[in-house]
Amino acid sequence: MSKEKDDSFNARLQSAERRYGLVKEEKPQVDANMEADRSLAALAFRAGTEMLAGLVVGVAIGWGLDHWLHTRALFLVIFALLGGSAGMLNVWRLVRTMDVK
Repeated sequence: MSKEKDDSFNARLQSAERRYGLVKEEKPQVDANMEADRSLAALAFRAGTEMLAGLVVGVAIGWGLDHWLHTRALFLVIFALLGGSAGMLNVWRLVRTMDVK
């Protein structure tokens, strides 16, 4: 009978410790290769987003100026090049900060 009381007490004690945050719960171990793949995928997604965003904003500004000033694709080409350059600069900054860490 005392063995059952001890088991019951220990189970209730562990439950209370978890509930009040007195015991750190162990996190499952994540494979280092899997974590690196996730990080690489996140980096690639962010780099692509940076490139696309710069290009889209540049094209939108150029198209808007061409439409407003009634010119042909002069500003569209200029701002598309500027937007693409800004996107590449952002990707370069992103990769450079990842290299430093």
